[in-house]
Amino acid sequence: MYEKQKKNSYINFARPSINGALKVTGTNLTDSNGNTVQLKGISTHGIAWFPDYINQECFNELSSWNANVIRLAMYTSESGGYCNGGDKENLKNLVLSGVEYAKNADMYVIVDWHILSDNNPQINKEESKRFFNEISSKLSGYNNVIYEICNEPNGGTTWADIKSYALEIIPIIRQNSPESVIIVGTPTWSQEVDKAAADPITNYSNIMYTLHFYAATHKDDLRNKLVSANKSGLPVFVTEYGLCDASGNGAIDKEESEKWFNLMNSLSISYVSWNLSNKNETSSIISSNCNKKSGFTMDDLSESGKIIHDMLSGGGSISASTSTNLATSSGSNVTDNSSTGAGNVIASTYGGVSYSIKLKNSWDANGTKFYQYELTVNNNTSQQINSWQFDISLSGAPVFSDGWNGKYSVNGNTLHVSNADYNGSVGSGQQVSDIGFIISGGEAK
Repeated sequence: MYEKQKKNSYINFARPSINGALKVTGTNLTDSNGNTVQLKGISTHGIAWFPDYINQECFNELSSWNANVIRLAMYTSESGGYCNGGDKENLKNLVLSGVEYAKNADMYVIVDWHILSDNNPQINKEESKRFFNEISSKLSGYNNVIYEICNEPNGGTTWADIKSYALEIIPIIRQNSPESVIIVGTPTWSQEVDKAAADPITNYSNIMYTLHFYAATHKDDLRNKLVSANKSGLPVFVTEYGLCDASGNGAIDKEESEKWFNLMNSLSISYVSWNLSNKNETSSIISSNCNKKSGFTMDDLSESGKIIHDMLSGGGSISASTSTNLATSSGSNVTDNSSTGAGNVIASTYGGVSYSIKLKNSWDANGTKFYQYELTVNNNTSQQINSWQFDISLSGAPVFSDGWNGKYSVNGNTLHVSNADYNGSVGSGQQVSDIGFIISGGEAK
């Protein structure tokens, strides 16, 4: 159905149907072929209070934004939470349904035991054991599930408290799902990754550690902690972030948000935004006056939602940026417009720099046509170029599915492709290849 990506390449938009079950290698997530992957997506608000957003149409829509992970936040101690008067069977069914919807939308999914007001995961540890034993047993055959076992320890909870709890929960999950990725919270609302880096869990593999930030509150100090933890070898997953302050409200800080995105992208760290709801607060991605649960237009999104939508669709940056000495093509001077069969080539040249696209494969899946293309960039000039980008015209209503060794975004019927961090420099007379992408619903032309 598809050609496997080159081993040890970087996959920006991993999908379970293509990349399979994930594992932790060094500081990063990798797929079943050893490629480094980055997950980018959205967290629900508490599913006890906003259950209607857990539906297939909504998850399909988020997937079409290029989100490849959804986080299911199940509060524990708040009123109506799992451990405080909530309907446990209904909440478990919402989690199981959410995992199924994520699978159908070709997204990874985080099952989140969302401690907050209970401060210390030890408080409801026995409930946690029962929950994760049942849920991991029922989900043992799914390759898209990640477990987050304690959201935001706080209130003086130490790393020793958290680690002790984790060492009781992890083996319960491992009994049913031996290789699943498990994410462990860190002290002070999941900010003290330095404490985990100094004393990591060594008994088990495929373990990651949580960092949360809200851009208007958490700035260089917390970013420096993340960099230090990463350098020490700690695999970190940002399972919750906001563009505003730590209350989930207040003004959006675009400048600090951009610094966070640039850092996480540079380290291939996965990140998930808070939150999928229409709650009247800045961090909600749906406008408070919108009661839809799917079928959103841009007018239905909050200011945060519009930024998150554009960031996901655009590959990870709030504002599009270009580097100096940039080769750019608008797709003119096409030498062969035929792309109806495997092996046909589309080529275009701009200022001595050219690209060629070769259709490698196509297939039907669930009534949708998918196309896999291979892209080669040639520098025909007398000087080295330091970066490159091209705009490729597409037919129909294209949806970007996956890409490797490049950065991708779709705007209308145009696919924008630019170099990855490691293949922008191309010497005179040289070329860069092993670049590719998969789209559905439209062909390159």
